[in-house]
Amino acid sequence: MANCHTLFTSFNDDELKLTSTKEGRMRTSREEGRKLIRKHFAAHHPEYKPRFYIQGSSKMRTVIRTEEDTCDMDDGVYFFPKPTENATTMQQWVLDAVKDATDTPPKHRDKCIRVIYKGDYHIDLPVYYRDSSLGDESPYLAVKNVGWDKSDPKKFWEWYQQEKKGEQQVVSLIRYLKAWADYKSKSLKMPKGVALTVLCTSHRVLNIRNDKAMYETLRAIRDRLQRFECLMPVTPFDDLLADFNDIQSSAFLAELDSFIDDANRALDEPNQLKASKLWRKHLGNRFPVGEDADVEAREKALWEKAALITSGAAYTSKTGVITSSSIGSTKNLDHKFYGN
Repeated sequence: MANCHTLFTSFNDDELKLTSTKEGRMRTSREEGRKLIRKHFAAHHPEYKPRFYIQGSSKMRTVIRTEEDTCDMDDGVYFFPKPTENATTMQQWVLDAVKDATDTPPKHRDKCIRVIYKGDYHIDLPVYYRDSSLGDESPYLAVKNVGWDKSDPKKFWEWYQQEKKGEQQVVSLIRYLKAWADYKSKSLKMPKGVALTVLCTSHRVLNIRNDKAMYETLRAIRDRLQRFECLMPVTPFDDLLADFNDIQSSAFLAELDSFIDDANRALDEPNQLKASKLWRKHLGNRFPVGEDADVEAREKALWEKAALITSGAAYTSKTGVITSSSIGSTKNLDHKFYGN
């Protein structure tokens, strides 16, 4: 079996994680956007004082760089108490505040204002209100031309933290699933990041090896999707896969089955190069190419030699080979290994 754990680790660290430079630019852009919004409302709508809350994948640390090296951040804009204006108007006022933030005009999407930093990242600004005087602590999200819908990003964060139980491998698995969705979304409809986050967090199967954990998690998700739905675990408890029609859901499940089959073949394949090519079919060309060797057998042999040396029964032959035979060999000095 080819051990591709280190390839997955490199994929996560070198290709999917945000660079410190990009993170710094995004933080600066976020703060500049907040200043513009505060200034605009102070000048034009002083009765409203916006507050802000980082949410979504940025909060959960599961954001990834796409193949195009772009990424996103969600910065919720909150108003207290309930505005007298309608949801679309409140969105429009936020849009007015950031209309000159970049050279690219921001987009008024259904559930947010999107500020685009072309070729680098975008920042989504969903608009909320919260009014405890109405006897309801849940925030309400502005939906363009619809109104206010219950939605609670903070509760989702709390659910995620509780379900994750501090297991950092969950973060990596979510990133791998998002990379898969990013790579395949060019040819078929894939679930959004929030759906993949819920599915992975709820049905992850952890393992000391990332490749094995990925395979088992994919299988667990497939079993869960015998009924094709993914319910948001907190308000508004909606189905995150509701926008898939029958053709789209069938195509996605076929792709998921193909990924599971190839992941299984990759785990059975002794040659790491061949195994990595199977992973790359689904995770894209950013996934590292493995060595043209049976890496696991080589590692096993090294561990056996290490155990022999530690036991004090090791000899070194004239050709430099570690052996347990004393014939024509020199006894090794006592030695201990430290660390990993």
